[in-house]
Amino acid sequence: MGAALQAKAIVLSEPLKLGLQDLALQAPGSADVVVDIAYSGISTGTEKLLFDGSMPPFPGLSYPLVPGYESVGRVSEAPRGTGLRPGDWVFVPGANCFEGARGLFGGAASRLVVPADRAIPLDSTLKEKGVLLALAATAVHCLRPAESAGREAFAFPELIIGHGVLGRLIARLTIALGGAAPKVWETDPQRLSGADGYAVLSPEADPRRDYARILDVSGSPALLDTLISRLAPQGELVLGGFYAEPLSFTFPPAFLRELRLRVRAEWKPEDLRVVLRLLDESRLCLDGLITHRADPEDASEAYERAFKDRSCLKMILNWSAS
Repeated sequence: MGAALQAKAIVLSEPLKLGLQDLALQAPGSADVVVDIAYSGISTGTEKLLFDGSMPPFPGLSYPLVPGYESVGRVSEAPRGTGLRPGDWVFVPGANCFEGARGLFGGAASRLVVPADRAIPLDSTLKEKGVLLALAATAVHCLRPAESAGREAFAFPELIIGHGVLGRLIARLTIALGGAAPKVWETDPQRLSGADGYAVLSPEADPRRDYARILDVSGSPALLDTLISRLAPQGELVLGGFYAEPLSFTFPPAFLRELRLRVRAEWKPEDLRVVLRLLDESRLCLDGLITHRADPEDASEAYERAFKDRSCLKMILNWSAS
C-alpha cells in the first residue's frame, strides 16, 4: 500500500480564523481521480458568509471546513475508464476528500480526490481563467426562465444590479447568447469601468421606470422597493445574489405592477455546458475579471482583501509552487 495522500489546504477552523494546514486525503476509489490544483478562486459571496459566520444554517455546515468551489488543475492519477488521463487540465467545483475537516465546498487545496465525473475537462489555454467557470455557469442559470427545464431557453434582463464579476458575466452572456445589451447599475465608482458592449451607470442617472426584467446580483435586501418601482406592469424581478438577511418589500407597488418574483439558485451541468460551448466558439470572453493573485501562504491577507477591497473583482490563489 502506498503512502497516504497529503495536501495543503485552506482551513476555516471557526469564523474569522483561517489558515493553511496540512491535511490527509481519503484514498481514491476506482472511479476517482487525483487532481493537483494550480489555481483556486475566492468567492466574495458564499465564502465571505462562511468566513464571517453569517451563513444561514444548513445541513453539513460545521467547522473546521475547507472552502472553495472554483478550482483548476491537472490530473495526476486517473483509473482506466474515467475518460481522463494524467496531465489533463480540469475544472473541479469542490471536493469532500479531507481527513479532519469538512469539504465545504472543499476546493481550496493543493490536491484533491474527486469522482471523475466532477472533474470537468478544460481547454489548457484557459489556465487561471478556468476558476471563473462556476460564476459563468451561475450567470447562465440566472438567465434561464423557470419553465426552461431541459431546453436551452433564456430570459434576458434589461437591467442588471451590480457590476462585480457575476454582473459582468451576466451582461457578457446576455450579449453572447443574442440578447440586447443590458444596462448595469453600480454605485461604487471603482466598478463603473470595465464594460464590454453595454452601459454602466449609477441609479440616479437612470430615469427609466418601465423595465420588463431586472436581475439583481447585489445581495442587498434593502433594494427591493427601489427595484420594484422601476418595473413595468407585470415586470419580473430575478434575485440572483445570496441574501443572508430576511427580504421584505412594500406590497402596494408590487400589487399595482402584478410583480413576478423569481429566485435562481446554484448552477446545473447544462449551464456549464453552455459556458464551455460559448468559450469554444470564442463568443464569451473571460478577460479582465481576475484582478488579484496571491500565494496560499498569504491566504489570510488574500481572503481579507477579497472581501473588503472593492477594487478586487476576483482574487485567486496560485497553488503551482505547492
